[in-house]
Amino acid sequence: MIPGVEIVGGKAMARGIPLAEEAGLGALTLAGYIREVCERWPDNECAVLHLPDRTIRWTFRDLWARTLATAKALVACGIDKGTRVGVQCSNRPEYLSSVFGVALAGGVPTPISTFFTATEMDEVLKLSGISGLLLERRLLKKDYAEMLAGLEPAVLTASPGEIASAAYPYLRFAAILDDDEGMGAIEGWSAFAGRGADVPEELVAARAAQVMPADPGILLFSSGSTGKVKGIVSANRAACLQLWRWPKWYDLHEPARVWGANGFFWSGNFGQCIGGALSRGGCLILQRAFDPAEALRLMEREKATMPIAWPHQWAQLTAAENYADVDLSSLKYVDKLTPLATHPTVHTTWRQPDAAYGNTETFTLITVFPSGTPAEVMAGNHGIPTAGSIVKIVDPMTGETMPLGERGEIAVKGPTLMLGYLGIPLDQSLDEDGFLRTSDGGYIDAEGRLVWEGRLNDIIKTGGANVSPLEIDEVIRACPGVKVSQTVGVPDDLLGELVVACIVPHEGAVLSEDDIKAHAKQKLASYKVPRRVLFVAEDDLKTTGSAKIKTADLRKLAADLLKAEAAA
Repeated sequence: MIPGVEIVGGKAMARGIPLAEEAGLGALTLAGYIREVCERWPDNECAVLHLPDRTIRWTFRDLWARTLATAKALVACGIDKGTRVGVQCSNRPEYLSSVFGVALAGGVPTPISTFFTATEMDEVLKLSGISGLLLERRLLKKDYAEMLAGLEPAVLTASPGEIASAAYPYLRFAAILDDDEGMGAIEGWSAFAGRGADVPEELVAARAAQVMPADPGILLFSSGSTGKVKGIVSANRAACLQLWRWPKWYDLHEPARVWGANGFFWSGNFGQCIGGALSRGGCLILQRAFDPAEALRLMEREKATMPIAWPHQWAQLTAAENYADVDLSSLKYVDKLTPLATHPTVHTTWRQPDAAYGNTETFTLITVFPSGTPAEVMAGNHGIPTAGSIVKIVDPMTGETMPLGERGEIAVKGPTLMLGYLGIPLDQSLDEDGFLRTSDGGYIDAEGRLVWEGRLNDIIKTGGANVSPLEIDEVIRACPGVKVSQTVGVPDDLLGELVVACIVPHEGAVLSEDDIKAHAKQKLASYKVPRRVLFVAEDDLKTTGSAKIKTADLRKLAADLLKAEAAA
């Protein structure tokens, strides 16, 4: 038996140690968290961002000052306890002050993906009911102020703070967090921050003090089996537990300098990067959009000690034109099995905590073995439950708990489990015992370790993101000439799974792979656009008795077609 894990009644259920016994935790509200880390390490550098015309460096003292200014401005804008405020921003220091500023004012920060198209943005604005939006003006080819104005032209004619929108009836104000120049009702930063000039700091502190760990703390979005964006509400406690836990899971012995380019609007990057750095007084080396050559230059220049990347990005880093020339000797917390560990200047024996399992609904991990766990303990499994958490295996059809060692559906609950999905009753999300059934398959071994064997449904995991085939197919089926579209994930060494659309055209229709991709790009974020499009005959689509396409068979067909194509 592994210490701290209880196996219940011979059934496939494992329980972590009581939460009260977990060491190394701090404040359990986001407002309390940011205050605590800023007071503990005021002079430490906490964030650095290199821009074409300047470099931004913030200490924890700077972070607190900007966070407080944001909170005061939001109080002046009239937000109340629980008010949702959107933050659409890449990885830059202002993301931190915006998210934690909303929390400090008593609101619920609502990070919004910078990948979203206007169509997806419209869906999120309506679903979330945000009262305010703090946005970065531009990123790559996107102008987010123009995107908002395109969805709601009233922002161009309304006065600042007086947005009145029938489409988004709760939205009252918007501000640009990285520029003093506004646009219509969207205020520039200086004007927005000036709203809070007369708000007492004591009032902000009093508001933050009345937010409890169990109160809603953050709203994130994730693709789901319905094919639509899901709003996932997590308690303050859930987010903060994970922020404090990640440095322990990483087995950090000093403040880390963490490089990361993947969006903090996803729970994994929020917990891993922000928690891995700030919870121990470390620094975030920020990159707004992933570019492998620039990433290597940043790691060298800023003496990064920990790079956090998705699997497909490791190969891109080693293939960069400057890979052989950079000095990466500062890297310490880089997994010895990743390609970056083979660089001649890197010397590491560290292993990342990859014996782990979790999802957005559990705000990252709910089972884990931390770095430094013996290889024979971690081998072939995905860890033990985190403190206060319970994992069981159930029969996917009946919901009955399975005997130990038998395969079924993974179900979880614990202190980091979501408060619920927006717009969906809790009894439709959790079972009668309060467990979330994850649609993932696996079993629990005799030592109480979870073994995850993959998804029971068809969600595609590509490049670290979850992608719903239903969402993609809904878009592709609207393309003229498409009769049937079924998207599947095909195993891929680089991305984990390749997004592949299998299409049956209408008789006489002339379609090309480029036609389908171009159509999809109009409505879908880039990572959701199929990497490959295959045209198949309708007879190739084997169906069930209820006329549903057998995706397992189609997945094999697609893999075989791509393999034959590569061999030709």
